[in-house]
This record gives sequence, structure tokens and C-alpha cells, in this order.
Amino acid sequence: MHIIHNKDIGTKQKALAINLDLKIYGSFAEIGAGQDVAANFFKAGASSGTIAKTMSAYDMLFSDAIYGVQQVRRYVSEQRLISMLDHEYGLLIERLAAHRGDTSTFFAFSDTISALNYQKTNDGHGWMGVRFQLEPNGAFNDVVIHVKLLDNDNNMQQQAVGVLGVNLMYACFYYHKNPPVFLLSLMDDLSKDRIQIDMIRFEGSDFTKVDNRLMSLHLVKYGFSDAALFGPDGKNMQPSEVLHKKHIVVIRGRFRPLINVHLDMLNTGVKQFMQEADVDKANVVVVSELTLQSLKERNADETADIDEKDFLDRVDILCSLGQTVLISNFHEYYKLVAYLSKITKLKMGVVLGYPNLEYIFSEEHYQDLPGGILESFATLFSRKVKLFIYPTLRDGVIWNCLRFYPPPHLIDLYRYLIANNKIEDIRHYNENNLHVQTDKVLQLIKQGVDGWEEYVPTEVATMIKERRLFGFAGETSSVQAKKG
Repeated sequence: MHIIHNKDIGTKQKALAINLDLKIYGSFAEIGAGQDVAANFFKAGASSGTIAKTMSAYDMLFSDAIYGVQQVRRYVSEQRLISMLDHEYGLLIERLAAHRGDTSTFFAFSDTISALNYQKTNDGHGWMGVRFQLEPNGAFNDVVIHVKLLDNDNNMQQQAVGVLGVNLMYACFYYHKNPPVFLLSLMDDLSKDRIQIDMIRFEGSDFTKVDNRLMSLHLVKYGFSDAALFGPDGKNMQPSEVLHKKHIVVIRGRFRPLINVHLDMLNTGVKQFMQEADVDKANVVVVSELTLQSLKERNADETADIDEKDFLDRVDILCSLGQTVLISNFHEYYKLVAYLSKITKLKMGVVLGYPNLEYIFSEEHYQDLPGGILESFATLFSRKVKLFIYPTLRDGVIWNCLRFYPPPHLIDLYRYLIANNKIEDIRHYNENNLHVQTDKVLQLIKQGVDGWEEYVPTEVATMIKERRLFGFAGETSSVQAKKG
């Protein structure tokens, strides 16, 4: 069945459609500034056919008494949201399954929201989720999202939460068979300058074919968020919950494929970062970043869509090596640093190759900034951040920070950054890696030329062969073993 995104149906019409569906029945539990979701269903009419209960455990002691004391003492958290879904859905089944379980598809909607306070000193955000059945007596599914509220008014933020909650409910029951449409519909009657959705996760028997890593990609691709994060297990994570009050080390790359150079950059860069006097070694998170630009082939049509299989191929390799992956729309490094600096105030490290140092000092990249390169550097280097530069081999010469000469009018600025410990060469690198280029390795893989394996980690070579990644044209290891 082809699912069409109906952009003409408004919030009230969505709520009414659910209320008039005789099967859909459940409860709403909302904490904080999330009271508008259930209100939309009451105002739409015919709500008695849908709502079994609404409640709000606003007081912390009441919340703990109902949903339990959480290990993490934060009430606007994923942990609190899941405890709410567990409790409310469990009550529905316990109290109503025998009475109407054969004819109803039960749901429990929950949210825990922190909207703008009276002094406007906080950032509005929250967690929202639905646990729901698609068939009577069927297994339940979960959809969980994290949202940032951008309106500069408390009432406007609450109204946005109400609209988003209705959109989420409607999508769960009417767009569940088409996850991209599901995602796009969440912004119905909203705009990207009002909310950002930076995490979404689908779970359950009806979502077994949904790859949550692709959903992370779509969040950034659709402009719902500037960045999305997921762990080595492929589970989507909310960036602030993972990176808050952490030292962060980021390495950016195309990783097509990941080769020995990337691994050496990461290992040596992280090791050097750990040696910094103001770094707590036990509190460091390492992140591999893929930008939207890096997910497109070079020289390809800029309007062309991203190859999702190619994206997953790269991610599978990164995850197999235990990497936490960030997808971002930050083409410029200063934008990446600005984003991360809102999450943590601790020192950060950015590991990059020598060509990227040249890129950072190229003024043509900052023509859209009123303050030009100085404005970008104020953002990039005013934070607790340090760049670790991995050398490059050109015409038999190793190029590093000592050989870098920016334009004459920027030399003093460069010397200032070096003297103030903002930029540093990576030491103890493997010189044998310097003559290897990612594009050359990719070409060898596609041509099936013997010997490319020596340029990539062993586990990466095995995965490329077995799964025929990146257009691999040779024989798999299993075929070679049979011949042997």
C-alpha cells in the first residue's frame, strides 16, 4: 500500500481522525510544559472514544511515587520517558485488556518537557514517545523522539509541543508503513525555526525493517536537526545526553572506505589529546563525523540524493570498530565546534589532516560571514578546543604545521595560535601510511586488484569482501577458501 503524506490535514483534523477511529484507545501522561497534547484531542471533539485517562505528575515527589526513582536524577530525560511508557501502558493492559482488548489497539502517549522558564535562562527541550498496538491483542511498538524548542515564548513552546504530539500520534497509526513520510509529517503545521528533532528511534515487531541509523541521516537531511548521533550498536542517541560534560575528540572523514591512515590519525590524535594537562582521561568520548557533503560523490550533481546503501556501508565499518558516529550539516569546522560547545564546556580535540589546515586558513570559505575569517576563528578557537594535525606526503616531502605558511597577513595570527597551544602536529605517526590515498584504495577495491587489503584494517578488509562493499569486484574470502 502506497502511503501519501497529506499536507493539507491540520492539527485539529488529525486529532479528530484519531478520536473517530473506533479501535484507537489509550492514555496521555504529560510532565512539565507538555499539557497541550491531550488538550488538542479534547478540543477536537469525540475524545471519549479515544481517551481512557489523562494525567500530569508535575511535582517531582508525585512523579517518583508513580514512575519510580530514576538512577539519573533528571526528570526531562529518556529514562524518565521510558518509565512513564512502561507504567502507563502496563496499566492499560492490566485494566482494559479483558474488557476491550479484542477490539482495541491500545496506546500510551507520554512526554516530559522543559519549556522556557519565566526568566528565560534555560533552553526548552523534551522527550516524547508513544507505545502502541497496530492490531488488537498485538505486540506493542515504541517511537521515541527528542525535541528542542526554539520559540522565545513559553506559550508558543507549549503550543508547538501540542502540535508535535498530535503529529506523532497520527504518524504512528497512519504513516507507520513509510518511515520517511512518518518523519516529514512530524513538521506539519510547524516550522524548523520553532522546533528541532535531533533523535528518533523506532522499535517493535512492526518496525523490524526500519534502520534507525538511516532515520538519523534523514533528520539531518530533512533539516530537522543540524546533527544526529548513534553508537557502535547502531542505536540512536540524543547528543546532549551522551556528550554533556564530556571531553570530545572528533575525527571527520569520508571513510569511503576507512583505511589505515584514518585509524592511525584517530589513535595517535586521541593519545596525544589524552596527554593534555587539562583533560580527564576517564571522561573522554571519541566521535567519528560524517557530513552530508562527505556522503555525496565528488564531482557529482550537488542536487543528487545521498546513496543510502553507501552511507550504511561506511557506518557498518565504523560501528564494527566500536565508533560512535555523528552525522552533521556542519561543512565548516567552526560550526561543528560551536555546536559541541553548547553541549560541553570541557576541552575538545579535533583531529584533521594537513589539507584541512590549509582549508581552514583559506579566506574564500568565509565570505558569507560579516567578520570573515576572524569571525570564524573567534568561534573556532575561543572555545577550549585544540586542533591536532596529521601530516601529508607531497612529492616526497612531509607537510605539517612547521611547513605551513598561510598568506602573509595571516602569519601572525597563525603564530599566535601555535604559541597558545591551539594547533599542534601529531607525533609518532606511521610514516608508511602517508603515501596511501583513500580514493586510490577505493579504485583498487572496485577493480578487484590484489593487494588493496594491506591499506585497510584486517577486519575492514574482511567486511568489504564478505559483503561486497564499495563495488568490490574480487572474490570473497569464502570463495577463495573453497578454491584452496
